Amino acid sequence: MMKKILMMCCFVLGISAVSFAQGRMQQTPEERSKQMQTEFKLTDDQTAKVLALYTAQAKTRDSIRTASNGDRQAMMQAMRPMMEATNTKLKAILTPEQYAAYEKANAERMQRMRQGGGAPPSQK
Repeated sequence: MMKKILMMCCFVLGISAVSFAQGRMQQTPEERSKQMQTEFKLTDDQTAKVLALYTAQAKTRDSIRTASNGDRQAMMQAMRPMMEATNTKLKAILTPEQYAAYEKANAERMQRMRQGGGAPPSQK
């Protein structure tokens, strides 16, 4: 009986830790736009446009998650066009130099994820 309780506590703690980690990896639209402002030297006008874009994307992403009912494959298929549209809109907001730096940072982040490194530590 004691072993079952201990195992259940460990299971709940493990789930909580994973949920907490996932929550930390998801930045709010405000955090993402501020990070981009700092990292890519965006103007206040660009930052406002990026914030509006990321806010709309977050709403769409949430509705896709709800509609997919846990079907990860369906969710990823539905999110791909949304992400492509976001990148197209970002390209219109950013200067060519800023967009090139954004693409480079994205490629580096994807490479780290493929290698199992995840996102870099927060730069606050």
